[in-house]
This record gives sequence, structure tokens and C-alpha cells, in this order.
Amino acid sequence: MTKQWFILVVKTRNEIKVAEQLAAGGFTVYCPTKKEVKLWSDRKKTVTTPLFSSYVFVQLKDKERSNVFTVPGIVRYLFWLGKPAVVQDAEMYTLQKWLANDAVDQVSLAQFHPGENITIKHGVLKDKKAVIQQVNGKRVKLAIQGLGIVVNIKLRELVN
Repeated sequence: MTKQWFILVVKTRNEIKVAEQLAAGGFTVYCPTKKEVKLWSDRKKTVTTPLFSSYVFVQLKDKERSNVFTVPGIVRYLFWLGKPAVVQDAEMYTLQKWLANDAVDQVSLAQFHPGENITIKHGVLKDKKAVIQQVNGKRVKLAIQGLGIVVNIKLRELVN
């Protein structure tokens, strides 16, 4: 049987630590992160935080699924329709490529409305179907149908 990508549900704020421990244990792991600038009253600091709170992706064979629970901080697998959710290799590749690409094409939101079906014309997610779920001030919620994910994006990240 071939390896598949599964989604682990982990304790909050343990995502990066769990991913590091799984990688040290020989598992193929992906924990997408983002850099944020945190402001305190006395300083400003750039912090790396997980993109998906409480989720870590792990690639393994179906028979090896129970082996990951030796790492502290793992709660369970994410289930979909009564079975552990499996992410297709092509979807993981697209997600990794999309997050690794810092260049964002210029987008005008004036023509888009919630509920509207769109096809992405440029960039890493080219030809993927999406639904605008919400345009809210400085944020846009976009459901990527082919990947089965909802992305909440800051407007300033979309417009140069």
C-alpha cells in the first residue's frame, strides 16, 4: 500500500513542536507556517506561527497510522465521513507550492461578490475553482473547491 497524507489534530500551540518530533521519528511531515510581526508595549518581534491552527499533515501508510501517537501533543486524526481524512498528493503539492510562492498577482475585488463562482486565472492556483464566501473590510474568505479548503486572506496581501 502506498503512503497517503493524513491530517492530525494536535493540541493548540503544539503544531511546530509535534511536527519536529514526528520528523525526528522518521515521518514525512508538513506544518505550513507564516511569519507575523507581534507588537508588545516595549518591542516588536517576528514570530513564526502555524497557518492551520491545531493541524499537522503527515504522510504514511494506512497500517502505520497508530505509530504517530507516541509523540506527545497529538489528539487524533481529522475524520471525514467516518474515516480519517486523506489529502491527495496533488492537493498537497499545490498547497506547498502555493505557500512557498511569495509573489501574488494583483487582484481587483470590486467585481467580486459573496457566493460568486470564480476560476483563478494566474499564479500557483491557476485553473482552480473557488467560491467567494465573504468580502469583509480588509479580509476575503475564499473556498478553493479542488482542495476542499477555505482560505482567509488579508486584502493587502492580494492587492499590490
